[in-house]
Amino acid sequence: MSPSAFNIQRAAVIGAGTMGRGIVMSLASAGLEVRWLDNNPQMLEQAQGVVAETYAHNVRQGRISEAQAAERVARIQPVGGYDELADVDLAIEAVFENLELKQSIFRELDARLKPTAILASNTSALDIDAIAAVTGRPEQVLGLHFFSPAHIMKLLEIVRGALTAQVVLDATLELGRRMGKVCVVAGNCKGFIGNRMLHTYVREARMLLLEGAFPHQVDSALQGFGFAMGPFRMYDVVGIDLEWRARELAGKGQDDPAVQVDNRLCGLGRFGQKSRLGYYRYAEGSRQAEHDPEVDALVLQVSEQLGFARRDIGPEEILERCLLALVNEGAKILEEGIAASSADIDTVYLNGYGFPADTGGPMAWADSQGLPAIRARLEALAERFGSHWQPAALIRRLAESGRPFADFQQEA
Repeated sequence: MSPSAFNIQRAAVIGAGTMGRGIVMSLASAGLEVRWLDNNPQMLEQAQGVVAETYAHNVRQGRISEAQAAERVARIQPVGGYDELADVDLAIEAVFENLELKQSIFRELDARLKPTAILASNTSALDIDAIAAVTGRPEQVLGLHFFSPAHIMKLLEIVRGALTAQVVLDATLELGRRMGKVCVVAGNCKGFIGNRMLHTYVREARMLLLEGAFPHQVDSALQGFGFAMGPFRMYDVVGIDLEWRARELAGKGQDDPAVQVDNRLCGLGRFGQKSRLGYYRYAEGSRQAEHDPEVDALVLQVSEQLGFARRDIGPEEILERCLLALVNEGAKILEEGIAASSADIDTVYLNGYGFPADTGGPMAWADSQGLPAIRARLEALAERFGSHWQPAALIRRLAESGRPFADFQQEA
């Protein structure tokens, strides 16, 4: 494959939801022509209005000129069908997290787009190889995981499939730089780098609720450490219902004890900031999270119904469990080659997940603690809470040799 075959100047975005809108703006602001498709014409028209208003707001704020706003809006062309995407260099699918839906879109794209077009999914967790497998061009399929809001957040996880060609990765890395993104290449696994680690982190936070803590206590401890926001505040911002709906659609995961508080909140219509009620309550027109004793009562009720003997849990234990869950999973990701280096993991967490910048990221923080100490702390947690806390094999090896994560490079 010649690198010149993948010069990305014209792009398509499939999906006019929140992510689609942000991706369209990222592309148009970087100077690309963008074709925009959604199966709901009314939603697409509404999304165009949101994009135009966002650019107008940026003009009012003095960030861009009126001429720049007009140029960017002019680069965006709504279309009515896949045939109108035939000549694009890159198509980015940004629809709901459902594998079958994404596969059906990729079949359409593969059939209608020119042979050199790159096909990308904005999935945050699904199997890129399963998506690539329905096309005749798996070497030109990859993940482009933008973070919401996509036109503001700097991080872009570029997910390589088993067959993704290096020239295709290079072309998308160059595009990421044109969009002003901080790009990290990740391997293909459930959740990639960021969300795979996040899963272990939020699971500990949720278990802490069942064992004796309350949402505001967990968030306070982690924000005190320096996180931009704690996990429950984060869920209120992104929407508690997103994972709840995904579990419903998948038909699995709803009986997990860890998600029962979320399930109850969603059953009450408490979806987060957008509904003014979630883990916290929000005054009309305000983003200020206010402690809600009703949520504490619900947490207490759920944990007692599940048979937990509640106890006082202090900020030290909250930090220990949430941070070490991140580090232990990060070590597994590093050893498996999902991330090329611990610095890449730290880049993801500093730019996409609000990890405190002065620590250097979760893996740099662990190095600063010393991996022998990290291993001992994980072993102590395993004694108390079970085998899922056993230190990753890489932590054991590096601790024994006295080397930090920063020294580890995956062998080619």
